[in-house]
Amino acid sequence: MTTNRHVHETRIRVRYAETDQMGVAYHSNHLIWMEIGRVEYCRSIGIHYREMEESDGILLAVVEAQCRYLYPARYDDEVIIATSVAKLGTRSIAFDYELRLGDTSRGIASGHTKHVFCDQSLRPVRLPAKYARLFRAASEAML
Repeated sequence: MTTNRHVHETRIRVRYAETDQMGVAYHSNHLIWMEIGRVEYCRSIGIHYREMEESDGILLAVVEAQCRYLYPARYDDEVIIATSVAKLGTRSIAFDYELRLGDTSRGIASGHTKHVFCDQSLRPVRLPAKYARLFRAASEAML
């Protein structure tokens, strides 16, 4: 991840239910972990998904998701999810993720998601200024 962006780290543990027959975290869980990282990133800068959805009617629709798997995570491993905003537009936002093992910092996956801001009918809308300010402030804080 680029060092001039606000990066938020979230720590989780691989649960037994998230592993496959080989004892490795099943690949689809990485996208769920990225979602956890994204929600916690937003919370860390003062944006709460629930409030954005319920109070302002803004939804973040995933329009693109990419994950590159590098190394296996196993049951009870601590995983660090480093999340940052890659690009902020008036109607969309993109996040970058790096997932690594907590004990060795070895990379287990990297990824990227792109989202379009939508209203309750799933029509694209402009991001309200109060949220745009928070995202921009977090980005500028690291410059």
